[in-house]
Amino acid sequence: MNDASPIDRTECAELVEASLLAVLHVGCGAPNPAKLPANVFPAGLWREVRLDIDPEVMPDIEASITDMPMVPTDSIDAVWSAHNLEHLFPHEVPLALAEFFRVLKPGGFALVTMPDLQQVAELVAAGVLEGPAYMSALGPIAPLDMLYGFRPALAEGNVFMGHKTGFIATTLSAHFETAGFTAIDVQRDGQFALWGKGVKPV
Repeated sequence: MNDASPIDRTECAELVEASLLAVLHVGCGAPNPAKLPANVFPAGLWREVRLDIDPEVMPDIEASITDMPMVPTDSIDAVWSAHNLEHLFPHEVPLALAEFFRVLKPGGFALVTMPDLQQVAELVAAGVLEGPAYMSALGPIAPLDMLYGFRPALAEGNVFMGHKTGFIATTLSAHFETAGFTAIDVQRDGQFALWGKGVKPV
């Protein structure tokens, strides 16, 4: 049902119930099945429900990640959010994680990824700020981009790409714990990304 109009709560429930396992892709961006990590969400077992604040990307649900009233409580098997929490102000992060927790079924899990500011800081301390740290599909990514947002996107007027906060492994783990998650696992992948997972208790 990929249209730009927000769906109501009943339509959202029907969308979720259409699949055995539903993953709410929060901050989904433009449609692209490759954005779901295949090792976590194998094709044929998961139904992607796309949520984004930007109507231009035609999400199933148009909403902010800090307020998702159209998504029923205890209705989603997993939440997947890649490179979104750093776009919030620090005081908004608990609101987003509380929403992730609310919409998950008991036993469901949230999986997030974002820049590892500890590794970024190591490059900055070594004198590398604007030079490339790695190459992405969008082009070179510098420590400055990971700290404040991808500069080419910002220059094009995409204000959603600005970074307002950041995380290291211990702070991300603490945020998950405060939100009520258990079985928390936060990993540094050594490629400038943090991966965090938490389970909603049964």
